[in-house]
Order: sequence, then structure tokens, then C-alpha cells
Amino acid sequence: MSHARRDLLSKQVDQNRRRLLISLGYGAASVATLGALGAGQVGSASSRSGPDRSAPGTLASTAEVAVEGTTQFPPAPLAPPVLDASLSVPATTAFDVVITGGRVMDPATGFDQVMNVGVLGKAIAYIGAEPISGATSIDATGQVVGPGFIDILSYRPNPFGVWFKVADGVTTNLGMHGINNYANAFFKRYTGKVPVNFGGALHHQFHRGLLNVAPDREIDPSTLGEFERLADQQLADGFAGVAFSPEYAPGTSTDEILRLAEKSASRNSVLFFHARHSDDEAPGTNAEAIAEILNVARQTGLSVHVSHITSTGGTFTMAQTLETLNQARADGVDVTACLYPYDFWATRLGSFRFAGDWRSRFRIDYEDLQIGGTETRLSAETFGQAQAENKLVAALGSIPQDEVDMAMRMPWTIIGSDAIAEPDGNNHPRAAGTFSRTLGVYVRERNVLGLMDALAKMTILPARRVEGMLPGLSRKGRMQIGADADVTVFNPDTIADRATVAAPATASVGISTVLVNGVGVLEGGTIRQDRLPGEALRAS
Repeated sequence: MSHARRDLLSKQVDQNRRRLLISLGYGAASVATLGALGAGQVGSASSRSGPDRSAPGTLASTAEVAVEGTTQFPPAPLAPPVLDASLSVPATTAFDVVITGGRVMDPATGFDQVMNVGVLGKAIAYIGAEPISGATSIDATGQVVGPGFIDILSYRPNPFGVWFKVADGVTTNLGMHGINNYANAFFKRYTGKVPVNFGGALHHQFHRGLLNVAPDREIDPSTLGEFERLADQQLADGFAGVAFSPEYAPGTSTDEILRLAEKSASRNSVLFFHARHSDDEAPGTNAEAIAEILNVARQTGLSVHVSHITSTGGTFTMAQTLETLNQARADGVDVTACLYPYDFWATRLGSFRFAGDWRSRFRIDYEDLQIGGTETRLSAETFGQAQAENKLVAALGSIPQDEVDMAMRMPWTIIGSDAIAEPDGNNHPRAAGTFSRTLGVYVRERNVLGLMDALAKMTILPARRVEGMLPGLSRKGRMQIGADADVTVFNPDTIADRATVAAPATASVGISTVLVNGVGVLEGGTIRQDRLPGEALRAS
């Protein structure tokens, strides 16, 4: 990237930050409104997008988080939180698994105390201070015992990449960017064969291709009718909502999106969007892309989610984008977003993202593109061959760090990787390091978030975002008696990502234990590939 481009980018980042601070200076009444989680919508954020603001552990107002970077939690409850009292047992029980002496943190309530945890079967059956014993005992002294991380924006849980998810603390892998398969085939393929819970959304772009519609062509009326019938069946078979990617399928009209969205209307669905545009150069700007998403929400009454907002829909205009979404939320639109904790995106060179003058639009150049899994940087001379091979490249320096911080601080944003490692090695490091990087860099090193805030973005916020579609999530993302025993134990002083662009399939460190449905799939820092307790999460 040239010095001139970097200077221009730096100036724009400063302008964006000033704009965001100004936009949040509404006064006490408006701050409360902006901080509130949406209400009255199908799949509303009031029920799924985050903690109830009247309950202990509620995230602070938008202004407080965005400007100060920390959340002020009300006093945490003294008693361990209970989700289902019928599953509670006394400390004298012989447990299947006990976790002793750890700092138990439940972002749903703000509970944060050193306690012992007892697991029976697939449920957390005890949280308390009394001594407990069981068949398997884990000493968590000096470590955090939290809900297992929920990756809301992943893909199919392939048997190679899924173990890097486990090493990164993930217990539920949701392909909400869309699954490249039919629902029944997808669930059959992975049921009983993976260590993590899994589910996903209908992949609009993939199924459009199955109908032989070119990505840059508008669909004809008869084929659209066929698409509607296909979508209706796939949603009935267990996919959770629809994932749209109009940037990658630019022939997709808003009318096509609305027609397919209607198939989700009776299913308490959330629509996921890889937005149509990823820059601020007309024609086709972030503002237009966000407006389209919000228009779909208003016309259908459905909840919507902006996927990887730092790389699509918000890049170079993050302050404006967040201001627009905050105002929409204040107006009653149920909209959330997710991001990954990196300052560069990655995609395949054959995608429409590299159509036209991509160097100008994304403010990068050939030498900023590094082929994932290698040390190779591209040049004007080598770009064509790499594009012909459809290599996945990391666009280094393509996301302003300041804008990642802005998005990270919003109380309604969620952490999502947008990746799962593939065995060919041509990956982004986010496939292996997203969650550990959030805790190691953004919490411990840079203090962008508090620990409880970060855990909320990895656990209860994604659970509540989709549990209206996927009822199984109503017992996940929580360290509560009666919740599923999806548990991640980590050392907050040492947890760290190790994956790089050159070596993206490198496991994170600092996580000692991961339980999925009460079964240890990571024990003492060692992966247990002989254990596959993951369960299918089908839409109701």
C-alpha cells in the first residue's frame, strides 16, 4: 500500500472516530434508547440478542461502551444462576465431571465467583462452594470456567478444521454464512461424527447455483418460483433462516431477497447478510448496502444480521454504518452484526470482490495480497495466475484497526470467525485463532473490552441471536445450573492465538479444557479425537 493511500486512510479513520463520538452524544434519554436491545420484532433482540437490560450483567449503553471501551455491570448475583432447577443436585452427588477452584463466569447474568462445577450427563448440575467429587476431576485454579464459545459465522464442520475450533474454545459451530449442501444431507453427514454442536442457514448463493443461475444474472420468474419451493423445503428440513451474499451474487435483486425472506417469516427467522457492497466508492457503497438490509427488515418484519461488518458494509465508513444501525435499532428494527478480530480480510481471487478497480475501492495493491498458507505476496505479474487458480488471499492492511475497535465496542456485536480451516492450508488465520485472539489481544493486551464483555460476545449473545430458530441454543452459552455442559476453561493470562497468514492451521494456546455436552474433547490441553459428542442443531 502506498504512503499516500495510508495517509488518506489514516485521515479518514480520524474523521470516522470523531463522527462516531458526535453521533453518540444524544443525551441521557437517547443513550438509553440506543443501548436498548430491539423489541417487538419476530426473533427480536430483546429475547435473543443479549442480556435483558433489567437483569444483572446487562451490557452498558452504546455510548458508554463505544467511548469508554468498558462495560459497567450492575452488582453480580451472589447465588449461582439457575436455568433449570429440575436438574440441580446436591454437592454430595457423585458427578461424572467436576471442575474445581475456577473462576466461574456467566455473561448472561454477570455471575463471577470462584466456585466448583459438577456435571451429570450433558448438563451442569451443580455450581457452588462446597467440595465435590466425580469420576473425572479438573483443577481449574487460576483459570476461567466459562460457557463454551459459539461461532455464529462458520461453515461446515469438516473433520480437519473442526479440531482447530475446539483448540480455540468453540463448542458450537454454526454455519450462518450458509451451508453448501441440502439440509438432510448436511445433518446426516456430520451427526455423530464431529466433536462440536453444529447447524446452519440456507446458503442462498449456493442453492441459486444449483438452479443454474449465474451469479451475475437476475433470476427469471419461473426459476424464482422453483427457488421458493426449494427454500421452503430446506427450511422445513432444519436449516435456520437464509444467508444472502449479494456481493458474491450481484445478479440477486432486492425483490429476490424479499421473496425468499418471506419463506422465513413464519419460522422466527433471522436473515444473515454478507452485504452487497464493501467500500465507500460510488456507485455501490456501504451506505446503500446497509440501507438494503434494513429495508428488507422493515418490509418483512424479520430480524437481520450484518455478517463480518468490518470487512463488508462498514469498511472505511464504520462510524456512519454504526450510527445508521444504532438509529435503526432505536426505531425498533432488530439488527445485529458480527466481526472477527483481525485488520485484514481474505477471500478467493475468482470472486466478484476482485471485479473492476479493486485496488482503488479497497485501498490496497498487489503486494498487499498474500496467499493463505504461504509466505507468497502477489505482484502485478503473478496476480493473473493466482486468480486463474482461484487462490484465497489475505488482503493485508485492508481493515482500519480503529474501525475494528469501534465495532468491537458495540454492545450488540458478536464475535464470528467467518472461516473454518481446510486441509489444503489455503486459509485465513481467523479459522483457528478468532476467539483466543479476542481474549488475548483485545481484552488482555489492548483493553478494548472487559473480560465479561468479550465472553458475552462469544456465548450468550450468539445463543440469543439464533435460539428462536434453533431451540437447542436456549441451553447453551450459559454457565448456569441446568444448562448444557458446553464449557471452556482457559487461563486469561496466557490464552493467545498462534495462527498466521503463512501458517493459518496453528492451534491456539491457553485453553486447557473443552467440554461438549459433558464430554471432554480437550483435556489438559490435549485434543481427544476419539470423542465426538457434537449434536445436530436443527431449526424448529
